[in-house]
Amino acid sequence: MNLETFFEKFDLFADAPNAVAKMRELVLRLAFSGGLSGKTPNDDGALSGWERRTIESICSLITPGFACSRNHQIEGGHVHLRTHNISTLGALNFDLLVRIDPKRVDPQKSSIRRGDVLFNNTNSQELVGKTSLVDRDYDYAFSNHITRLRLKEGIFPGFVVFYLTLLRNSGYFANICTRWINQAAVNTDTLKEQFIPLPPLAEQKRIVAKVDELMALCDRLEAQQKERETRHAALARASLARFADAPTPANLNFIFHKSYDIAPADLRKTILTLAVQGKLVPHEVACAKWETRKLRDLTTKIGSGSTPLGGKESYHAEGIPLIRSMNVHFGGFVRSGLVFLNDEQAEKLKTVTVKTNDVLLNITGASIGRVATAPQDMEGARVNQHVCIVRPTQELLPKFLEICLASPIVQNLIEDIQVGATREALTKGMIEQFVIPVPSLVEQRRIVAKVDELMALVDVLESQLGTARTAAEKLMEAVVAELTACGRPTPRPPRSSSESAATRNTERFEPREIENPHS
Repeated sequence: MNLETFFEKFDLFADAPNAVAKMRELVLRLAFSGGLSGKTPNDDGALSGWERRTIESICSLITPGFACSRNHQIEGGHVHLRTHNISTLGALNFDLLVRIDPKRVDPQKSSIRRGDVLFNNTNSQELVGKTSLVDRDYDYAFSNHITRLRLKEGIFPGFVVFYLTLLRNSGYFANICTRWINQAAVNTDTLKEQFIPLPPLAEQKRIVAKVDELMALCDRLEAQQKERETRHAALARASLARFADAPTPANLNFIFHKSYDIAPADLRKTILTLAVQGKLVPHEVACAKWETRKLRDLTTKIGSGSTPLGGKESYHAEGIPLIRSMNVHFGGFVRSGLVFLNDEQAEKLKTVTVKTNDVLLNITGASIGRVATAPQDMEGARVNQHVCIVRPTQELLPKFLEICLASPIVQNLIEDIQVGATREALTKGMIEQFVIPVPSLVEQRRIVAKVDELMALVDVLESQLGTARTAAEKLMEAVVAELTACGRPTPRPPRSSSESAATRNTERFEPREIENPHS
Protein backbone atom coordinates (compact mmCIF):
# COMPACT_ATOMS: atom_id res chain seq x y z
CA MET A 1 0.00 0.00 0.00
CA ASN A 2 1.35 3.44 -0.90
CA LEU A 3 0.78 6.60 1.10
CA GLU A 4 -1.91 7.94 -1.22
CA THR A 5 -3.91 4.71 -0.87
CA PHE A 6 -3.50 4.97 2.89
CA PHE A 7 -5.22 8.35 2.85
CA GLU A 8 -7.94 7.08 0.52
CA LYS A 9 -8.70 4.22 2.93
CA PHE A 10 -8.88 6.48 5.98
CA ASP A 11 -12.36 5.25 6.93
CA LEU A 12 -10.84 1.85 7.73
CA PHE A 13 -8.64 3.44 10.41
CA ALA A 14 -10.93 6.26 11.59
CA ASP A 15 -11.93 4.34 14.74
CA ALA A 16 -8.29 3.98 15.82
CA PRO A 17 -7.39 6.32 18.71
CA ASN A 18 -5.87 9.62 17.47
CA ALA A 19 -6.02 8.42 13.87
CA VAL A 20 -5.33 11.79 12.23
CA ALA A 21 -2.51 12.62 14.66
CA LYS A 22 -0.89 9.29 13.86
CA MET A 23 -1.19 10.01 10.15
CA ARG A 24 0.57 13.34 10.64
CA GLU A 25 3.35 11.64 12.56
CA LEU A 26 3.66 8.98 9.84
CA VAL A 27 4.08 11.68 7.19
CA LEU A 28 6.93 13.27 9.17
CA ARG A 29 8.61 9.93 9.84
CA LEU A 30 8.53 9.10 6.13
CA ALA A 31 9.81 12.57 5.22
CA PHE A 32 13.04 12.05 7.17
CA SER A 33 13.59 8.39 6.33
CA GLY A 34 13.52 8.82 2.54
CA GLY A 35 9.92 7.67 2.15
CA LEU A 36 8.80 10.88 0.42
CA SER A 37 11.84 11.25 -1.80
CA GLY A 38 12.17 7.66 -3.02
CA LYS A 39 15.46 6.99 -1.23
CA THR A 40 16.48 3.97 0.80
CA PRO A 41 18.88 4.34 3.75
CA ASN A 42 22.17 2.50 3.69
CA ASP A 43 23.20 0.03 6.39
CA ASP A 44 24.06 2.91 8.73
CA GLY A 45 20.61 4.43 8.29
CA ALA A 46 21.97 7.41 6.32
CA LEU A 47 20.46 8.64 3.06
CA SER A 48 22.65 9.21 0.05
CA GLY A 49 23.48 12.89 -0.41
CA TRP A 50 22.23 13.91 3.04
CA GLU A 51 24.51 15.56 5.60
CA ARG A 52 24.40 15.30 9.38
CA ARG A 53 24.57 18.84 10.77
CA THR A 54 24.02 20.47 14.14
CA ILE A 55 21.39 23.15 14.67
CA GLU A 56 24.16 25.58 15.58
CA SER A 57 25.95 24.98 12.27
CA ILE A 58 22.89 25.84 10.16
CA CYS A 59 21.96 29.04 12.03
CA SER A 60 23.39 32.52 11.69
CA LEU A 61 21.68 33.58 14.94
CA ILE A 62 20.18 31.67 17.88
CA THR A 63 18.42 34.12 20.16
CA PRO A 64 16.34 33.42 23.28
CA GLY A 65 13.70 36.06 24.05
CA PHE A 66 13.20 38.13 27.18
CA ALA A 67 10.86 38.00 30.16
CA CYS A 68 8.28 40.67 30.90
CA SER A 69 5.85 40.53 33.81
CA ARG A 70 2.15 41.23 33.82
CA ASN A 71 2.84 44.58 35.51
CA HIS A 72 4.24 45.91 32.23
CA GLN A 73 1.37 44.83 29.98
CA ILE A 74 -0.47 47.77 28.45
CA GLU A 75 -3.24 48.17 25.90
CA GLY A 76 -1.88 49.02 22.45
CA GLY A 77 1.68 48.14 23.44
CA HIS A 78 4.34 46.11 21.63
CA VAL A 79 3.33 42.50 20.93
CA HIS A 80 5.23 40.00 23.10
CA LEU A 81 4.73 36.43 21.81
CA ARG A 82 4.21 33.71 24.40
CA THR A 83 4.28 29.92 24.27
CA HIS A 84 0.57 29.67 23.43
CA ASN A 85 1.26 31.58 20.18
CA ILE A 86 3.29 28.59 18.91
CA SER A 87 1.00 25.82 17.70
CA THR A 88 1.75 22.10 17.70
CA LEU A 89 1.32 21.99 13.90
CA GLY A 90 4.26 24.19 12.89
CA ALA A 91 2.51 27.54 12.49
CA LEU A 92 2.01 30.67 14.56
CA ASN A 93 -1.36 31.58 15.96
CA PHE A 94 -2.20 35.04 17.20
CA ASP A 95 -4.87 34.26 19.76
CA LEU A 96 -4.61 36.21 22.98
CA LEU A 97 -1.74 38.49 21.93
CA VAL A 98 0.07 39.99 24.91
CA ARG A 99 1.17 43.63 24.56
CA ILE A 100 3.79 45.24 26.75
CA ASP A 101 5.27 48.67 27.41
CA PRO A 102 7.58 49.47 24.45
CA LYS A 103 10.17 50.76 26.94
CA ARG A 104 10.54 47.17 28.20
CA VAL A 105 11.33 45.73 24.75
CA ASP A 106 14.87 44.49 24.07
CA PRO A 107 15.79 46.08 20.69
CA GLN A 108 17.67 42.93 19.64
CA LYS A 109 14.59 40.82 20.28
CA SER A 110 11.84 43.16 19.15
CA SER A 111 10.96 41.55 15.83
CA ILE A 112 10.79 38.35 13.83
CA ARG A 113 11.08 38.08 10.08
CA ARG A 114 9.96 35.74 7.34
CA GLY A 115 11.86 32.47 7.45
CA ASP A 116 12.68 32.65 11.17
CA VAL A 117 11.99 29.53 13.20
CA LEU A 118 10.55 29.95 16.71
CA PHE A 119 11.35 27.16 19.16
CA ASN A 120 9.44 26.80 22.44
CA ASN A 121 12.30 26.13 24.86
CA THR A 122 10.28 26.02 28.11
CA ASN A 123 6.82 24.59 28.72
CA SER A 124 5.18 21.52 30.21
CA GLN A 125 7.01 18.29 29.43
CA GLU A 126 4.49 17.36 26.74
CA LEU A 127 4.62 20.72 24.95
CA VAL A 128 8.28 21.70 25.22
CA GLY A 129 9.84 21.79 21.75
CA LYS A 130 6.85 23.15 19.83
CA THR A 131 8.22 24.84 16.73
CA SER A 132 6.66 27.33 14.32
CA LEU A 133 7.62 28.94 11.02
CA VAL A 134 7.38 32.73 10.68
CA ASP A 135 5.50 33.38 7.44
CA ARG A 136 6.29 37.11 7.11
CA ASP A 137 7.99 40.00 8.90
CA TYR A 138 6.41 41.07 12.21
CA ASP A 139 7.38 43.76 14.71
CA TYR A 140 6.72 41.25 17.46
CA ALA A 141 9.01 40.54 20.39
CA PHE A 142 9.13 37.10 22.03
CA SER A 143 9.38 35.77 25.57
CA ASN A 144 12.33 34.06 27.23
CA HIS A 145 10.48 30.76 26.74
CA ILE A 146 10.93 31.10 22.98
CA THR A 147 14.18 30.84 21.01
CA ARG A 148 14.46 32.48 17.58
CA LEU A 149 16.48 30.56 14.99
CA ARG A 150 17.66 32.56 11.99
CA LEU A 151 18.95 30.15 9.35
CA LYS A 152 21.90 30.43 6.99
CA GLU A 153 21.59 30.46 3.21
CA GLY A 154 20.89 27.03 1.74
CA ILE A 155 18.67 25.93 4.61
CA PHE A 156 14.93 25.79 3.92
CA PRO A 157 13.05 26.92 7.09
CA GLY A 158 10.06 24.61 6.60
CA PHE A 159 12.38 21.59 6.55
CA VAL A 160 13.82 22.53 9.95
CA VAL A 161 10.37 23.19 11.42
CA PHE A 162 9.10 19.78 10.33
CA TYR A 163 12.14 17.99 11.73
CA LEU A 164 11.95 19.70 15.12
CA THR A 165 8.21 18.94 15.15
CA LEU A 166 8.99 15.27 14.53
CA LEU A 167 11.40 15.29 17.49
CA ARG A 168 8.73 16.75 19.76
CA ASN A 169 5.98 14.42 18.53
CA SER A 170 8.21 11.39 19.06
CA GLY A 171 8.84 12.39 22.69
CA TYR A 172 12.52 13.19 22.12
CA PHE A 173 12.47 16.67 23.67
CA ALA A 174 10.31 15.39 26.53
CA ASN A 175 13.08 12.89 27.31
CA ILE A 176 16.14 15.14 27.08
CA CYS A 177 14.66 18.26 28.69
CA THR A 178 15.58 19.51 32.13
CA ARG A 179 12.59 19.11 34.44
CA TRP A 180 11.40 20.76 37.60
CA ILE A 181 7.97 21.24 39.16
CA ASN A 182 5.40 21.68 36.36
CA GLN A 183 8.02 22.84 33.86
CA ALA A 184 10.50 21.42 31.39
CA ALA A 185 13.19 23.15 29.33
CA VAL A 186 15.58 22.58 26.43
CA ASN A 187 18.28 25.19 26.95
CA THR A 188 20.16 26.97 24.18
CA ASP A 189 23.31 24.84 24.44
CA THR A 190 21.28 21.62 24.22
CA LEU A 191 19.37 22.95 21.22
CA LYS A 192 22.58 23.95 19.45
CA GLU A 193 23.96 20.42 19.77
CA GLN A 194 20.95 18.68 18.22
CA PHE A 195 21.67 17.00 14.90
CA ILE A 196 19.49 17.30 11.81
CA PRO A 197 19.73 15.19 8.61
CA LEU A 198 20.05 17.66 5.75
CA PRO A 199 19.62 16.95 2.02
CA PRO A 200 20.48 19.49 -0.71
CA LEU A 201 18.30 22.61 -0.78
CA ALA A 202 16.25 21.52 -3.80
CA GLU A 203 15.40 18.22 -2.09
CA GLN A 204 14.52 20.03 1.14
CA LYS A 205 11.99 22.11 -0.81
CA ARG A 206 10.50 19.06 -2.56
CA ILE A 207 10.08 17.24 0.75
CA VAL A 208 8.46 20.25 2.40
CA ALA A 209 6.08 20.66 -0.54
CA LYS A 210 5.06 16.99 -0.27
CA VAL A 211 4.63 17.22 3.50
CA ASP A 212 2.50 20.36 3.10
CA GLU A 213 0.33 18.53 0.57
CA LEU A 214 -0.16 15.54 2.86
CA MET A 215 -0.73 17.68 5.94
CA ALA A 216 -3.45 19.54 4.02
CA LEU A 217 -5.07 16.14 3.39
CA CYS A 218 -4.86 15.44 7.14
CA ASP A 219 -6.54 18.80 7.80
CA ARG A 220 -9.39 17.91 5.46
CA LEU A 221 -9.79 14.48 6.99
CA GLU A 222 -9.84 16.01 10.45
CA ALA A 223 -12.48 18.53 9.40
CA GLN A 224 -14.59 15.74 7.87
CA GLN A 225 -14.18 13.72 11.04
CA LYS A 226 -15.35 16.63 13.22
CA GLU A 227 -18.33 17.24 10.93
CA ARG A 228 -19.23 13.56 11.12
CA GLU A 229 -18.86 13.62 14.90
CA THR A 230 -21.22 16.62 15.10
CA ARG A 231 -23.88 14.78 13.09
CA HIS A 232 -23.38 11.64 15.12
CA ALA A 233 -23.71 13.59 18.38
CA ALA A 234 -27.14 14.84 17.30
CA LEU A 235 -28.18 11.29 16.38
CA ALA A 236 -26.82 10.03 19.68
CA ARG A 237 -28.88 12.54 21.66
CA ALA A 238 -31.98 11.45 19.77
CA SER A 239 -31.18 7.79 20.47
CA LEU A 240 -30.67 8.46 24.18
CA ALA A 241 -34.02 10.22 24.27
CA ARG A 242 -35.61 7.25 22.53
CA PHE A 243 -34.06 4.90 25.07
CA ALA A 244 -35.25 7.10 27.96
CA ASP A 245 -38.81 6.90 26.60
CA ALA A 246 -38.57 3.14 26.10
CA PRO A 247 -35.60 1.59 27.97
CA THR A 248 -35.64 -1.76 26.18
CA PRO A 249 -32.67 -3.92 25.17
CA ALA A 250 -33.54 -3.29 21.52
CA ASN A 251 -33.29 0.48 21.95
CA LEU A 252 -30.11 0.10 23.99
CA ASN A 253 -28.59 -1.97 21.20
CA PHE A 254 -29.58 0.73 18.72
CA ILE A 255 -27.60 3.29 20.71
CA PHE A 256 -24.44 1.25 20.20
CA HIS A 257 -24.37 1.82 16.46
CA LYS A 258 -20.77 2.45 15.41
CA SER A 259 -21.76 5.86 14.11
CA TYR A 260 -22.61 7.09 17.60
CA ASP A 261 -19.98 8.14 20.08
CA ILE A 262 -21.87 7.55 23.31
CA ALA A 263 -19.60 6.52 26.15
CA PRO A 264 -20.76 3.32 27.89
CA ALA A 265 -20.30 5.22 31.18
CA ASP A 266 -22.93 7.73 30.05
CA LEU A 267 -25.31 4.90 29.18
CA ARG A 268 -24.85 3.38 32.61
CA LYS A 269 -25.65 6.75 34.18
CA THR A 270 -28.79 6.99 32.05
CA ILE A 271 -29.92 3.53 33.15
CA LEU A 272 -29.37 4.38 36.82
CA THR A 273 -31.17 7.72 36.49
CA LEU A 274 -34.19 6.08 34.87
CA ALA A 275 -34.17 3.43 37.58
CA VAL A 276 -34.40 5.87 40.51
CA GLN A 277 -36.90 8.07 38.66
CA GLY A 278 -39.26 5.14 38.28
CA LYS A 279 -39.04 5.11 34.49
CA LEU A 280 -37.24 1.83 33.94
CA VAL A 281 -40.10 -0.54 34.67
CA PRO A 282 -43.88 0.04 34.75
CA HIS A 283 -45.27 1.22 38.09
CA GLU A 284 -47.63 -0.95 40.08
CA VAL A 285 -51.15 0.28 39.45
CA ALA A 286 -51.85 0.53 43.18
CA CYS A 287 -48.70 2.51 43.89
CA ALA A 288 -47.98 4.86 41.00
CA LYS A 289 -46.23 7.46 43.17
CA TRP A 290 -43.16 6.56 45.20
CA GLU A 291 -42.56 7.67 48.75
CA THR A 292 -39.16 9.34 49.43
CA ARG A 293 -37.39 9.29 52.81
CA LYS A 294 -34.09 10.25 54.32
CA LEU A 295 -31.51 7.50 54.49
CA ARG A 296 -31.22 7.74 58.29
CA ASP A 297 -34.78 6.40 58.49
CA LEU A 298 -34.03 3.53 56.11
CA THR A 299 -30.86 2.13 57.73
CA THR A 300 -29.88 0.30 60.90
CA LYS A 301 -26.22 1.29 60.60
CA ILE A 302 -24.09 3.96 58.97
CA GLY A 303 -20.44 3.90 60.05
CA SER A 304 -16.79 3.66 59.00
CA GLY A 305 -13.74 2.08 60.60
CA SER A 306 -10.04 2.88 60.88
CA THR A 307 -6.59 1.66 59.86
CA PRO A 308 -4.67 -0.39 62.45
CA LEU A 309 -1.58 1.17 64.01
CA GLY A 310 1.42 0.65 61.76
CA GLY A 311 -0.52 1.09 58.55
CA LYS A 312 0.31 -1.29 55.73
CA GLU A 313 3.15 -2.84 57.73
CA SER A 314 0.57 -4.24 60.14
CA TYR A 315 -1.37 -6.19 57.50
CA HIS A 316 -1.20 -9.96 57.26
CA ALA A 317 -1.22 -12.51 54.42
CA GLU A 318 -4.36 -14.15 55.80
CA GLY A 319 -6.92 -13.61 58.50
CA ILE A 320 -9.97 -11.35 58.68
CA PRO A 321 -10.38 -9.15 55.54
CA LEU A 322 -10.04 -5.37 55.86
CA ILE A 323 -12.00 -3.66 53.10
CA ARG A 324 -10.45 -0.46 51.74
CA SER A 325 -11.59 2.06 49.13
CA MET A 326 -9.70 0.21 46.38
CA ASN A 327 -12.02 -2.76 46.89
CA VAL A 328 -15.22 -0.74 46.35
CA HIS A 329 -16.01 -0.01 42.70
CA PHE A 330 -19.08 0.90 40.70
CA GLY A 331 -20.51 -2.32 39.38
CA GLY A 332 -19.10 -4.66 41.99
CA PHE A 333 -16.72 -5.54 44.79
CA VAL A 334 -13.05 -5.99 43.74
CA ARG A 335 -10.88 -8.42 45.68
CA SER A 336 -7.59 -7.21 44.23
CA GLY A 337 -5.62 -5.43 46.96
CA LEU A 338 -7.62 -6.98 49.79
CA VAL A 339 -5.59 -7.09 53.04
CA PHE A 340 -6.08 -9.04 56.27
CA LEU A 341 -6.03 -8.46 60.03
CA ASN A 342 -5.28 -10.78 62.93
CA ASP A 343 -7.87 -11.45 65.63
CA GLU A 344 -6.52 -8.75 67.96
CA GLN A 345 -6.69 -6.06 65.26
CA ALA A 346 -10.14 -7.18 64.14
CA GLU A 347 -11.46 -7.07 67.71
CA LYS A 348 -10.68 -3.33 67.87
CA LEU A 349 -12.83 -2.85 64.77
CA LYS A 350 -15.73 -5.09 65.83
CA THR A 351 -18.19 -2.18 65.61
CA VAL A 352 -17.66 -2.06 61.83
CA THR A 353 -18.12 -5.75 61.11
CA VAL A 354 -19.51 -6.32 57.64
CA LYS A 355 -22.60 -8.42 57.04
CA THR A 356 -23.55 -10.05 53.76
CA ASN A 357 -25.33 -7.54 51.50
CA ASP A 358 -24.17 -4.48 53.43
CA VAL A 359 -23.82 -1.57 51.04
CA LEU A 360 -20.27 -0.16 51.06
CA LEU A 361 -19.70 3.50 50.22
CA ASN A 362 -16.33 5.22 49.74
CA ILE A 363 -16.38 8.45 51.74
CA THR A 364 -12.96 10.05 51.16
CA GLY A 365 -10.39 10.71 48.46
CA ALA A 366 -10.48 10.47 44.70
CA SER A 367 -12.84 7.47 44.79
CA ILE A 368 -15.46 9.22 46.94
CA GLY A 369 -18.96 8.05 46.09
CA ARG A 370 -18.01 4.66 44.67
CA VAL A 371 -20.45 2.07 45.95
CA ALA A 372 -20.81 -1.72 45.93
CA THR A 373 -22.69 -4.43 47.80
CA ALA A 374 -20.64 -6.69 50.06
CA PRO A 375 -20.54 -10.26 48.69
CA GLN A 376 -21.39 -13.25 50.86
CA ASP A 377 -17.76 -14.24 51.47
CA MET A 378 -17.07 -10.82 53.06
CA GLU A 379 -19.30 -11.68 56.03
CA GLY A 380 -17.27 -10.76 59.15
CA ALA A 381 -14.83 -8.46 57.33
CA ARG A 382 -13.95 -4.98 58.66
CA VAL A 383 -13.77 -1.61 56.90
CA ASN A 384 -11.20 1.15 57.26
CA GLN A 385 -11.85 4.87 57.69
CA HIS A 386 -12.30 5.44 53.94
CA VAL A 387 -15.25 3.06 53.62
CA CYS A 388 -18.67 3.40 55.22
CA ILE A 389 -21.10 0.56 55.95
CA VAL A 390 -24.67 1.50 54.97
CA ARG A 391 -26.97 -1.24 56.25
CA PRO A 392 -30.57 -0.88 55.00
CA THR A 393 -33.71 -1.86 56.85
CA GLN A 394 -36.02 -4.52 55.43
CA GLU A 395 -37.81 -1.79 53.49
CA LEU A 396 -34.92 -1.52 51.02
CA LEU A 397 -33.23 -4.20 48.99
CA PRO A 398 -29.42 -3.73 49.29
CA LYS A 399 -29.02 -3.83 45.49
CA PHE A 400 -31.72 -1.19 45.08
CA LEU A 401 -29.96 1.04 47.63
CA GLU A 402 -26.71 0.52 45.72
CA ILE A 403 -28.48 1.64 42.51
CA CYS A 404 -29.79 4.76 44.27
CA LEU A 405 -26.37 5.70 45.69
CA ALA A 406 -24.65 5.07 42.34
CA SER A 407 -27.17 7.14 40.39
CA PRO A 408 -26.17 10.57 39.04
CA ILE A 409 -28.80 12.11 41.34
CA VAL A 410 -26.88 11.10 44.49
CA GLN A 411 -23.43 11.29 42.89
CA ASN A 412 -24.02 14.92 41.88
CA LEU A 413 -25.13 15.61 45.44
CA ILE A 414 -21.92 14.08 46.75
CA GLU A 415 -19.89 16.34 44.47
CA ASP A 416 -21.74 19.37 45.79
CA ILE A 417 -21.45 18.65 49.52
CA GLN A 418 -18.07 16.96 49.92
CA VAL A 419 -15.77 18.73 52.36
CA GLY A 420 -12.24 18.47 53.73
CA ALA A 421 -9.26 20.74 54.09
CA THR A 422 -6.97 18.73 51.84
CA ARG A 423 -9.17 16.01 50.38
CA GLU A 424 -12.83 15.24 49.80
CA ALA A 425 -14.84 13.67 52.62
CA LEU A 426 -18.39 12.60 53.45
CA THR A 427 -19.58 12.55 57.05
CA LYS A 428 -22.15 10.27 58.64
CA GLY A 429 -24.47 13.25 59.04
CA MET A 430 -24.34 14.04 55.33
CA ILE A 431 -25.05 10.44 54.34
CA GLU A 432 -28.04 10.31 56.70
CA GLN A 433 -29.61 13.24 54.81
CA PHE A 434 -29.61 11.53 51.42
CA VAL A 435 -33.17 11.29 50.11
CA ILE A 436 -34.00 7.83 48.75
CA PRO A 437 -37.11 6.69 46.82
CA VAL A 438 -38.96 3.79 48.42
CA PRO A 439 -41.04 1.76 45.95
CA SER A 440 -42.53 -1.55 47.05
CA LEU A 441 -40.18 -4.49 47.45
CA VAL A 442 -41.82 -6.15 44.46
CA GLU A 443 -41.07 -3.14 42.31
CA GLN A 444 -37.53 -2.85 43.71
CA ARG A 445 -36.89 -6.44 42.62
CA ARG A 446 -38.13 -5.70 39.11
CA ILE A 447 -35.94 -2.59 38.91
CA VAL A 448 -32.86 -4.46 40.13
CA ALA A 449 -33.49 -7.23 37.58
CA LYS A 450 -33.94 -4.72 34.75
CA VAL A 451 -30.79 -2.78 35.72
CA ASP A 452 -28.80 -6.03 35.83
CA GLU A 453 -30.14 -7.03 32.42
CA LEU A 454 -29.33 -3.69 30.78
CA MET A 455 -25.93 -3.32 32.48
CA ALA A 456 -24.92 -6.78 31.26
CA LEU A 457 -25.91 -5.77 27.75
CA VAL A 458 -23.88 -2.56 28.04
CA ASP A 459 -20.87 -4.67 29.11
CA VAL A 460 -21.25 -6.92 26.05
CA LEU A 461 -21.72 -4.02 23.65
CA GLU A 462 -18.80 -2.13 25.21
CA SER A 463 -16.59 -5.17 24.68
CA GLN A 464 -17.68 -5.36 21.04
CA LEU A 465 -16.86 -1.68 20.51
CA GLY A 466 -13.48 -2.17 22.17
CA THR A 467 -12.76 -5.11 19.89
CA ALA A 468 -13.67 -3.04 16.81
CA ARG A 469 -11.44 -0.15 17.90
CA THR A 470 -8.58 -2.51 18.68
CA ALA A 471 -8.94 -4.09 15.24
CA ALA A 472 -8.85 -0.63 13.60
CA GLU A 473 -5.76 0.28 15.61
CA LYS A 474 -3.97 -2.95 14.70
CA LEU A 475 -4.87 -2.48 11.04
CA MET A 476 -3.46 1.02 11.12
CA GLU A 477 -0.29 -0.19 12.85
CA ALA A 478 0.14 -2.90 10.21
CA VAL A 479 -0.23 -0.43 7.35
CA VAL A 480 2.14 2.04 9.03
CA ALA A 481 4.66 -0.76 9.46
CA GLU A 482 4.32 -1.63 5.77
CA LEU A 483 4.77 1.98 4.70
CA THR A 484 7.81 2.50 6.90
CA ALA A 485 9.36 -0.83 5.89
CA CYS A 486 10.64 -1.37 2.37
CA GLY A 487 14.20 -1.21 3.66
CA ARG A 488 13.59 2.04 5.55
CA PRO A 489 14.13 1.87 9.29
CA THR A 490 11.99 4.25 11.31
CA PRO A 491 14.32 7.15 12.04
CA ARG A 492 15.34 7.53 15.64
CA PRO A 493 16.08 11.12 16.58
CA PRO A 494 19.90 11.42 16.77
CA ARG A 495 21.47 11.62 20.19
CA SER A 496 23.20 14.84 21.08
CA SER A 497 26.11 15.15 23.47
CA SER A 498 23.70 16.61 26.02
CA GLU A 499 21.37 13.59 26.04
CA SER A 500 21.99 11.87 29.34
CA ALA A 501 20.24 9.87 31.99
CA ALA A 502 17.24 12.08 31.42
CA THR A 503 16.31 9.88 28.47
CA ARG A 504 15.56 7.08 30.87
CA ASN A 505 12.74 9.00 32.45
CA THR A 506 9.48 7.58 31.13
CA GLU A 507 7.07 9.27 33.52
CA ARG A 508 3.71 10.35 32.11
CA PHE A 509 3.15 13.99 31.39
CA GLU A 510 0.16 16.14 30.55
CA PRO A 511 -0.04 18.88 27.91
CA ARG A 512 -0.34 22.24 29.64
CA GLU A 513 0.93 25.69 28.69
CA ILE A 514 3.12 27.06 31.49
CA GLU A 515 2.65 30.68 30.44
CA ASN A 516 -0.55 32.48 31.27
CA PRO A 517 -1.32 34.91 28.45
CA HIS A 518 -2.37 37.39 31.10
CA SER A 519 0.76 37.15 33.21
